[in-house]
Amino acid sequence: MAITDWPAGERPREKLLERGAGALSDAELLAIFLRTGRQGLSAVDLARELLEAFGGLRPLLEADLDRFCDHLGLGPAKFTQLQAVLEMARRHLHAGLERGEALTSPEQVARYLTARLRHQSREIFACLFLDNRHRVVRYEELFQGTIDAASVYPREVVQRALAHNAAAVILAHNHPSGVAEPSVADQALTRRLQEALGLVDIRILDHFVVGDGRPVSFAERGLM
Repeated sequence: MAITDWPAGERPREKLLERGAGALSDAELLAIFLRTGRQGLSAVDLARELLEAFGGLRPLLEADLDRFCDHLGLGPAKFTQLQAVLEMARRHLHAGLERGEALTSPEQVARYLTARLRHQSREIFACLFLDNRHRVVRYEELFQGTIDAASVYPREVVQRALAHNAAAVILAHNHPSGVAEPSVADQALTRRLQEALGLVDIRILDHFVVGDGRPVSFAERGLM
């Protein structure tokens, strides 16, 4: 049965307009993006098939061009549309941190860092540089490593902080394994950076580890 033959309250687009995007399942949201199915499958049926094939929404969104286009019903046009949507979402989150307002919500920072780092296949170490009112000055990804680790040099972090005239810094890195639990090495690195930045009167407010779920905050864990 085509989606147009469904009761109005069950059609994804109408359901979104009536109840909001949060009321839709992953398959329904994906169906709106796909717009059409293929012969014998509605857009929702195709969405369900794709979610099963990829193992969920996140692997589908993070698939490269070849893997994405390997599935019937997808192609380069859909891939470029999807990448544009994802980048708009990242920029929307970034804009929320650039409006000159002081950071007051760890959840806001966690969402932004998740959007930036969770999809990366290699370990990335990044910094949010803040002014003395805790407003974002700049986000920078400073170091990239293998899938297991990144080499982080305190001197370079200090140099970038001074270049931005930062008064405070929020550190972040991802664990490509998906497990966001801070390692002993992560804790040791944080202490080294605290000591290095402390010499030039720059505070580290937090260190987030990004994995599959909610990022782990060192500050919330009492690790700094």
